[in-house]
Amino acid sequence: MLAATSCGGSTDEPGGDDISSGSRHVNLIAYATPKPGFDVVIPAFRRTEAGRDIGFSQSYGPSGDQSRKVARRVPADVVNVSVQPDITRLVDAGVVDEDWQQREPNGSVPFGSVVAFVVRKGNPKNIHGWDDLLRPGVQVITPNPGSSGSAKWNLLAPYAVHSDGGSDHQAGLDYIAELIRDHVTVIPKSGREATTAFEQGQGDVLISYENEAIMLDRADATASPDKQVEYFVPAETFRIENPVAVVNTTSDESAARDFVDYLFTDEAQVLWAEQGFRPVMPSAIAATSALFPGEIDTLWTIDELGGWDAVDAELFGPDGAITEIFDTGGRQ
Repeated sequence: MLAATSCGGSTDEPGGDDISSGSRHVNLIAYATPKPGFDVVIPAFRRTEAGRDIGFSQSYGPSGDQSRKVARRVPADVVNVSVQPDITRLVDAGVVDEDWQQREPNGSVPFGSVVAFVVRKGNPKNIHGWDDLLRPGVQVITPNPGSSGSAKWNLLAPYAVHSDGGSDHQAGLDYIAELIRDHVTVIPKSGREATTAFEQGQGDVLISYENEAIMLDRADATASPDKQVEYFVPAETFRIENPVAVVNTTSDESAARDFVDYLFTDEAQVLWAEQGFRPVMPSAIAATSALFPGEIDTLWTIDELGGWDAVDAELFGPDGAITEIFDTGGRQ
């Protein structure tokens, strides 16, 4: 499975749309997970009047790594990352304007997801909720929060559940420590690499974005019985928000802005939903609700934990509590 492509050159795929040609050009640098969405959204944008002569190059990889590349002035016009701090890094580096969240609806978050579980077909380990991940013998796959934004979301979900939204900080950390120490046997760099590891037969449970889970579930149609999976969203989970911004060093701000604007249109929102990503605009949410079955009793959000500035410093920064847990292998 493709985890990354280069920033330059053709982005053609055999049998797919040629999206590289055009008199104007947009370099998209994104985290790994939304590639299936962009594979349909970009060609649709190129069929619009605004996008008909705009070609694209794409780069996909772990969110933190992609953000650091753009901060080092790798050519980029549009960035899409997994977590807000990866754009904050670009604001601090002077390559994204401070008002980026005010430039588009929904705080410049065009799509999102929720934290889900992927298990083997038939759910042989009988996994139904977060406590089940700590049962003896259950092996869990989740990526490294040092490089992957999806890993941060994956861990914020059980932290919020077991700390009751941060009110019992230590209880949340105790859960994360036990999970990492006794159950996480594979720690890939990105959410996409974690999906690939699970596809290859590693682990009993993949903590994942719902859209990755949907993609794996759809692959069952062509998978051998021993490779088939199923997924579900736990009753308590976390809302994932994946922001987008135009880089202020772009050589064609109009083209970049037109593309970002398009991501919030009804057409693009429905395309995102069809690829398993939850839309954010009310009309699209209503129109695509049947694509996201199941009920969520409690959906925690980053704002309920104090916002990304506080959460990143306290949990994931160089001196963060979850960073320390990973550095010590869960031995607090």
